[in-house]
Amino acid sequence: MKQFTAERTAETRDEIWLLQHPPTYTQGLAGLPEHLLNPTNIPVVKIDRGGQITYHGPGQIVAYLLLDMRRWKIGVRELVTVMENSVIDLLAEYGVHAVNRLDAPGVYVDGAKIAALGLKIKNGRCYHGLSFNVDMDLTPFNNINPCGYQGLQVTQACQLGITASINELQAQLAQNLVHGLQRHVGAGHARDTEQQSPAERAPTTPT
Repeated sequence: MKQFTAERTAETRDEIWLLQHPPTYTQGLAGLPEHLLNPTNIPVVKIDRGGQITYHGPGQIVAYLLLDMRRWKIGVRELVTVMENSVIDLLAEYGVHAVNRLDAPGVYVDGAKIAALGLKIKNGRCYHGLSFNVDMDLTPFNNINPCGYQGLQVTQACQLGITASINELQAQLAQNLVHGLQRHVGAGHARDTEQQSPAERAPTTPT
């Protein structure tokens, strides 16, 4: 991701990488060591995203967004909203009501976190992204304060009655992310049009 972002040019196409990690704790730039409550044999990797410690493992979808944010005319808060809504809308398709929290980015179902977010932005381009718990061993979350919040519960799609395969959910998530970005661009274009004067909006005719 870092190499891709460092080497990309104005012509480089944006990409979304979808994958699953082996068991790994990741610690953000501002991560505090005390949020790892019980050291284990699971490696702790310090990375350059924001946020505190979280866990990644098989059965969890990780979506890395490698975007030129200027191309999409999108700010950090707006991009976070797009990512959160991509998960919220996906869960809604299966009858699960999920919400975001302004004080703690991510997606929650009945107070339990099902998706975590973290970004790195450099020169108007971003990488890292989100993780979405589908059908995984949640036990390693017991050894940390997830995302730095003591006592925060976590949940996953399979515990909410969702039986779709991880490949199906991954495809739906990717589609939601792309559609969310496209809607953002469309909304921005509509706002720009509304701000134009009638003369600027009026079609020209040849004379």
